[in-house]
Amino acid sequence: MKIIGFIFVFLLISCKNDVKSDDKDFAKLETETIQNELEVYDYEGLKKFLNTTSDKTYVINFWATWCAPCVKELPHFEQLNSNYSDKKVEVILVSLDFPNKYDSNLKPFIKEKKLKSKVIALNDTDSNTWIPKINEDWSGAIPATLIFNKNKRQFYEQSFNYNELETEVKQFLK
Repeated sequence: MKIIGFIFVFLLISCKNDVKSDDKDFAKLETETIQNELEVYDYEGLKKFLNTTSDKTYVINFWATWCAPCVKELPHFEQLNSNYSDKKVEVILVSLDFPNKYDSNLKPFIKEKKLKSKVIALNDTDSNTWIPKINEDWSGAIPATLIFNKNKRQFYEQSFNYNELETEVKQFLK
């Protein structure tokens, strides 16, 4: 009887340790997934996202976790991405966070806010060169948004609420 009790306790302890190990492995896997999902580009790498010949309309939002107006409007871009995914609209969030803050700020932010839109980090310190290539009138202030398809292109150096954003996107879907 003591042997059965000993085996039962041993199995219970073994299972308990396995669960903790699995939880740690899952947390590690989840962290690695977020790290792997963050694509980092310089301007040359970003250029492929700034033009299209397809029938899709792209909404490219330039933002950062340290920019309060940017963070405030992000849910509107997420809602647009969700509501218009079947209408050939894709939202891409281009983070201008500092590279040394990707691990401490950006990746945890993406996870915490459960962002579903594609998030790209732009790591190019030569902003005086790439900002005017995105739009010659852009001062560099964020939030800023570029909406385009193969027929039309419009740049906005402003914050959006959902209705304003949707109104602008609908002009591209006509």
